[in-house]
Amino acid sequence: MRDLVEIGMGRTARRTYELDDIDIVPSRRTRSSKEVSTTWQLDAYRFDIPVLTHPTDALVSPSFAIEMGRRGGLGVINGEGLWGRHADVEAKLAELVHLAETDEDPDAPIARLQELHAAPIQANLLAAAVAQVRDAGVTTAVRVSPQNARALTPELIKAGIDLLVIHGTIISAEHVANSGSEPLNLKTFISELDVPVVAGGVSDHRTALHLMRTGAAGVIVGYGSTEGATTTGEVLGIGVPMATAIADAAAARRDYLDETGGRYVHVIADGDIATSGDLAKAIACGADAAVLGAPLAASAEAPGGGWFWPSAAAHPSVPRGALLPVAFGDRPSLDQVLTGPSNDPFGSLNLVGGLRRSMAKSGYSTLKEFQKVGLTVRA
Repeated sequence: MRDLVEIGMGRTARRTYELDDIDIVPSRRTRSSKEVSTTWQLDAYRFDIPVLTHPTDALVSPSFAIEMGRRGGLGVINGEGLWGRHADVEAKLAELVHLAETDEDPDAPIARLQELHAAPIQANLLAAAVAQVRDAGVTTAVRVSPQNARALTPELIKAGIDLLVIHGTIISAEHVANSGSEPLNLKTFISELDVPVVAGGVSDHRTALHLMRTGAAGVIVGYGSTEGATTTGEVLGIGVPMATAIADAAAARRDYLDETGGRYVHVIADGDIATSGDLAKAIACGADAAVLGAPLAASAEAPGGGWFWPSAAAHPSVPRGALLPVAFGDRPSLDQVLTGPSNDPFGSLNLVGGLRRSMAKSGYSTLKEFQKVGLTVRA
């Protein structure tokens, strides 16, 4: 039964939990971390680590997507970002970082980011970015918004993408429009594609189940919240309690599995995951994989130069993010961030190694088994 509390006369709210509110409880057995597997499979594509990148230009260039793919993860290019709008993206990113470091006006970088995104998307530039990743032999994924999915997807499929990510702050299977424009029917749209689709974000059981019924291969839970960078709570008043949201989506996955007689839809956590402990808790709550942003943006290979901003920061009228410094001085390599070695006692490095150790200490050898681990709520 849901835990409801009264917040005023005649008004109740559900009590929910963040990842920081819970802890993993080890079982009676342990195992060596060498016996632990972090592999997972989305449709026909197998990955060695349960990590996807947040689709922002601060993190994912074609070369970074290649490096993620070579390490067993999935780099997701922002199909509506700068790589499809400008030929000199590296110079534009350097300009943004310089502005963030030197301009006394904290709004100046966002204003410039909006200006850069006002340039039209050029199909040839986007196709070139896709081709660079595809030709490297790694799984190629591109993110589009629901608003632009119809226009951009045919060009992306022609360019050779393997996976399409339809990603917004909040996505529903039933978008209501009274303006005369026809909303995107995700079920029809997905059924007509030859590539698997990952869609989100969602924040509860009902919305996750509806999105699964569209035929999506994966559902994103959360909106990529990163303290100091994502401002959806301040701008829209919307928040996603990640532990509860992931558990709700996992329950929807079970219900859909029963409903369809065996179709498994992957749950992908996207928000408030900054350390290896956070990653372990997200999997323990029921996620199959997680989207990471700021932790990966700190790596030396990330194109943002030690800065991170979410893709929603570039919205032309309601930006929901800021430029956040995530690394100072010497930046760690992507290998260190993902698999170590680490000299950080707080879990910001060796993220996958920490997950493996948590699984081993709890006695589980696969990600799906680890979703059954015991959990407690902090008082």
